[in-house]
Amino acid sequence: MAFLQGEERALYLSMDPRDRAHGVRVARRLLKSYPEAPAFAIRAALLHDAGKALRPYRPLERILTGLYALPVPPYPLRKGFFGAFQVRRHHPLYAAERIQDPQVRALVLEHHRPQSLWGKRLHQADQEE
Repeated sequence: MAFLQGEERALYLSMDPRDRAHGVRVARRLLKSYPEAPAFAIRAALLHDAGKALRPYRPLERILTGLYALPVPPYPLRKGFFGAFQVRRHHPLYAAERIQDPQVRALVLEHHRPQSLWGKRLHQADQEE
């Protein structure tokens, strides 16, 4: 938590404890593999799934949306299962929209489709779980 300040800390605290724990594990893996990792990459690791906080954590919903990805638009954000598929598909966007630091925002946005070096490293650390 010491890495996070202001709106990033509030965003982290809005996440379900299971998603926060996942973010900590990803950050630790990133640091273990790359001890020289810049602070923005560690902050992105902690926040990469923050967009999922738009919906309550429902295990069955998470499993279902993880098994099949519907091609749904990000907006308008709906309720019910359609909204669950939206959050699953677009959670990087929803999180990035709430992060002010451009480096953290960029990594969070690309964590499923990495473009940059640190995006690729974050993606790798996230996939190891």
